[in-house]
Amino acid sequence: MKVAILAGGLGTRIAEETENKPKPMVEIGGQPILWHIMMHYYQYGFQDFCIALGYKGAVIKKYMVDYCALNSNLTVGLRNGKVKTHGGYQLDWTVDLIDTGAMTNTGGRIKRLAPYLGNETFMLTWGDGVSDINLHELLAFHRAHGKLATLTAVRPPARFGHLELDGEQIVEFSEKPQTKEGWINGAFFVLEPEVFDYIDDDETQWEKQPLERLARDGQLMAYKHNSFWQCMDTLRDKKRLEALWASGKAPWKTWEDSKYEGTINWTQGLHRHDSGANVDGQKV
Repeated sequence: MKVAILAGGLGTRIAEETENKPKPMVEIGGQPILWHIMMHYYQYGFQDFCIALGYKGAVIKKYMVDYCALNSNLTVGLRNGKVKTHGGYQLDWTVDLIDTGAMTNTGGRIKRLAPYLGNETFMLTWGDGVSDINLHELLAFHRAHGKLATLTAVRPPARFGHLELDGEQIVEFSEKPQTKEGWINGAFFVLEPEVFDYIDDDETQWEKQPLERLARDGQLMAYKHNSFWQCMDTLRDKKRLEALWASGKAPWKTWEDSKYEGTINWTQGLHRHDSGANVDGQKV
């Protein structure tokens, strides 16, 4: 089963980090948040990815192309330019990197991935949100109800301290990890290929007409996830994720370090190469 990831947005709400790279390449603990998302899927056995590129997509292309070389020992034949990788840890991933247009909306990006996803069930998520969701249980839920679409419903993280008041007296103050009420769309979708029929064109926003129509047709179900979920919309969100990672208790880290000892800080590796290299005409 393929996993589609939307990674083409402008990331304007975290502009401090996205001037030179797309938001999915903003780092948490020395690795792009995109890597964290893919590692979580890989932990559950999903290894075929299809990434929708847009804004500064060349940065993601370069990262994927260089990944094996930067995480392996190399033998370089300078006579003919052949490079042989050996040793290190190689992730068993297949990644389709698809240009879906700089200004294409989310629904349009999904539809442009259709030829690469095949006529079968697929997963979909955004390239800027992490969770400790059990993907096997999510898939089992989707298969059990038989509808076209499942989204993961989450309770949004509280952004401010929660106050319990008695008149003007504060009787309780607490930093709540999530709000007590309300559910929001947390992505981590499971979808049937018929959902492409609900998307008109590049201008279509997935979160508007397609999901609204699926709901009206009784084809949209919610998998309620009560545990950790966090998107990275703002610099404040990034700092929270960084703090969780630094604490050694990042809830979304479902994999064991010992299995991936060969992975390195990708930016350190890239600094060993020509930072002016061009991919698809974009300087990265």
